[in-house]
Amino acid sequence: MKTKKQFGQHWLRNEQVLDRIITAAKITPTDRILEIGPGTGILTRRLVAAAQAVVAVEIDRDLCALLVKKMGHIDNFLLLENDFLNLDVESNLTAFPKFQKTNKVVANIPYNITGPILEKLLGNIVHPAERPFDSIVLLVQREVGDRLFAKPSTKAFGALTIRVGYLAHCELICPVPARDFSPPPKVDSAVIRLTPRRLDLAAKNPKLLDNLVRLGFSTRRKMLRNNLQSAIDREELSELLGLLDISIDTRAEDLSIEQWIQLSNLVAERKDIPAIDAIEKI
Repeated sequence: MKTKKQFGQHWLRNEQVLDRIITAAKITPTDRILEIGPGTGILTRRLVAAAQAVVAVEIDRDLCALLVKKMGHIDNFLLLENDFLNLDVESNLTAFPKFQKTNKVVANIPYNITGPILEKLLGNIVHPAERPFDSIVLLVQREVGDRLFAKPSTKAFGALTIRVGYLAHCELICPVPARDFSPPPKVDSAVIRLTPRRLDLAAKNPKLLDNLVRLGFSTRRKMLRNNLQSAIDREELSELLGLLDISIDTRAEDLSIEQWIQLSNLVAERKDIPAIDAIEKI
């Protein structure tokens, strides 16, 4: 099938990478898999062979016709022709009990909508997913993968690292060079696995945490005291950071996820900070 640029289509053709994706998903005969963008079905065939059921969501009408022709006879495969970002998957499965309550996601997703897909699958800091998946295995742009599992004080560590890391543990499964696709994209890729979780240390005020992170990374190379000065007085911030044994000269990327939560919780406890309401309303 000829790829369509508007859908960000690139066909993965490396059999070993496909095998790594299946292995990373740890599929059992009772799993119900959600696949986003099955494309020509090269990964889908492996999924239906291993899982109890596979629900695939494809936006491309021509690919849907191809998938029906190739796989329409498979009784544990259900295809939904729709835009995943605009689709309430579970409400569309009410007539198909066998496919309800998908518990894992395995997909080669379009890189241009990675952020919205991640938020739809995981939720966000303020509103985590009510029924999180057991695991999410995705083929993503390598740069995005690097940001998701980055360590503090590295170039890749940023707001995305914290927002996703608050909700899920991220692992790199394997890098995937551009030459493994047809046509090759302009960037390298990576297979990652996200395991949704609830941190032992939770934010007392998730909205406050989310907005502090946004302010903290608003100008990346500035020190944290400068990025937060519109919300927290410098002396007040210095005191709070001192309680966490963090230098006042630190930058946003130097704080771990846990330290961001700790800082947010300290701020939430200080009712005397005048800008708290303003931070929450950002």
